[in-house]
Amino acid sequence: MNFRNTCRACSSLFRIRMAEGLQYRVSAISGTVVGVFWALLECVLFTVFYTYSENGSWNNNGLSLPQTISYVWLAQGLFVLQSMSIDSEIMGKINNGDVGIELCRPMNLYTHWFVKSSAGKLGTSWIRSLATVITGLLMPAGYALGKPPSLTALFCFLLSVVMAFLLCSAFAMLVTAIRLNISWGDGPTYMLLLVSGILSGTYLPLRLWPDFMQTFLYLQPFGGFADIPVQLYIGSMAPAAALPGIGLQLIWSLLFIAAGRLIMKRKLNSIIVQGG
Repeated sequence: MNFRNTCRACSSLFRIRMAEGLQYRVSAISGTVVGVFWALLECVLFTVFYTYSENGSWNNNGLSLPQTISYVWLAQGLFVLQSMSIDSEIMGKINNGDVGIELCRPMNLYTHWFVKSSAGKLGTSWIRSLATVITGLLMPAGYALGKPPSLTALFCFLLSVVMAFLLCSAFAMLVTAIRLNISWGDGPTYMLLLVSGILSGTYLPLRLWPDFMQTFLYLQPFGGFADIPVQLYIGSMAPAAALPGIGLQLIWSLLFIAAGRLIMKRKLNSIIVQGG
């Protein structure tokens, strides 16, 4: 299949999978409720820590309380881009032996699954993400998502979110490629996904981690899932630092894609079709 036909097929597949995802509106609503509840819980906890910390130590960690509150809301909005498991449809094909059928398609398997996985992730997640952010903006003072410091910061944030989506999709496909042709369980892949979630800043802002870890936390790939775009929005990362941060997201995306394609190619050479 030539490049033009591949792009056309990917576009059609993306639209179809997006349309399928929009059917699960109840799932998006329930996910929004959970996200809002969790964000409010974190806001209350951080407010307590900042207010009653000894000698005001929490106010000297690089993030003010309003910035931390905004971080929480945006992190919950971006959490939906991250994978907590391999795409269910693809996982089903791996387990029941339909990978053999997938190989009969004229499209490269990695490309096919990448488009399907990313479209499935975006299908309902954008609704949940948008609803969570709007809810945060409507919250009363002290618990509300603040505005970005400038239009430049907002633009950098939106560009970084696009790169975060690409990075999350590339990592999800790397984990999928690792899982391919494994018959002894899903534990290692789920551990990889859990570690990525912790290091993304979704559970705890990375600026609140110990100072000696900050260089590592900035350079490691998973900060690009949420921490980099959120810091650009709240102003703890200046627009002047946006280009290196977004460049880091792009570099890790390309590395994940290259590694995923290589691993999948090698595994397909000796694949064992399971199920039947």
